Amino acid sequence: MFRPPNPGAVHKVGDIAALREIVRSWRAAGERVGLVPTMGNLHAGHLGLVRRAKALAPRVVVSIFVNPTQFDRRDDLAAYPRTLEHDTDLLMEADVDLLFAPNESEIYPSGTENAAFVDVPSLSGILCGASRPGHFRGVATVVSKLFNMVQPDLAVFGEKDCQQLAVIRRLVHGLDFPVQVFGVPTFREGDGLAMSSRNRYLTPQERSRAPALYGMLKRISEALREGERDYAALEGDGIHELRESGFDPDYVSIRRQGDLRQPSTDDKELVVLAAARLGAARLIDNVIVGVERSFPV
Repeated sequence: MFRPPNPGAVHKVGDIAALREIVRSWRAAGERVGLVPTMGNLHAGHLGLVRRAKALAPRVVVSIFVNPTQFDRRDDLAAYPRTLEHDTDLLMEADVDLLFAPNESEIYPSGTENAAFVDVPSLSGILCGASRPGHFRGVATVVSKLFNMVQPDLAVFGEKDCQQLAVIRRLVHGLDFPVQVFGVPTFREGDGLAMSSRNRYLTPQERSRAPALYGMLKRISEALREGERDYAALEGDGIHELRESGFDPDYVSIRRQGDLRQPSTDDKELVVLAAARLGAARLIDNVIVGVERSFPV
């Protein structure tokens, strides 16, 4: 039987049965449920997602699970920061109803090598997916699992990972999940750097150079707003600018907002995306160009 946590504490569970019992009690009371999936190492951007979820639903579940199937390198998985105790304190301050923090065997009971996977091929092999094979298959799989486990009415994701958001919207539509997906604009540091758990990999010198990524994206977006449509030239200029700033660029790409396909010169709703390494950190960011802020199916 579910017993509420002590006042001022965030209730934490690690097994699916306990999670479902709690969610059933909320549903019996007629309460909507929101989900914020994370991999932990929480920062102010994550807490912004929590605030958005709390504004949309009276009950909010935050999941923390470092998902092995979305990492393309073992060393990256091993190095990913795990700060569950600190994260729990932050979620308590944010008045989250439930923290779901399962271990790997709870999510993949037959092991990752025997798991069933969900894939969105049209979106998974481009941009970040081209240089991180299997990444978005892992994302789509774990999000599908979390949707089945929590059965939320809505889920909240950050727009910084706009390809991930597009993948999730597509799988919700394609697999008929009864979940509303909300995107939240990117949270930034005072100098414009997008908030990310990976920012802690930056040395002080690298951190001082990191805002150049956002600066480059803003300059390209302004050129697009002013009517420039030589996409290849703009992307090439962006790559050159990143290299001059000390980055090792993966890509700079101008895409259509709705489906992340290559745009025509007539497209108005665009997004400028980039990924680049700076020291040990792989940073991603994007800037929306046009009226729409979301990534519809």
